[in-house]
Amino acid sequence: MRAIKEARKFIERKPANADAQTLSRLVLALESEADFPITDLYLLDLDQFKLALEILDEWRLDRHYASKSRLFDVSSQLAALKSNASAPASAAPAPAVEEKAAKQAN
Repeated sequence: MRAIKEARKFIERKPANADAQTLSRLVLALESEADFPITDLYLLDLDQFKLALEILDEWRLDRHYASKSRLFDVSSQLAALKSNASAPASAAPAPAVEEKAAKQAN
């Protein structure tokens, strides 16, 4: 998250700077999944252009991990629902288990 932190500091230091405003709009577009004119990146000076590319890279990686955590969360919720639904059924032995126990007792 180095680039994201660096961009935040740059934007806070120079909010009136055209490059800071472009980086800010890029971040807002990424967060809201809105369109961003890629040609605006070419207007940045070289250091800020590289920073923008690093932001894109970090954002993509972070989004990947966020997707994984959401998948894990949904999977956990499903497992909990499934275990809650099967809890009453597991309190009573299944018919096959009852038959097997009866045969062993004889």
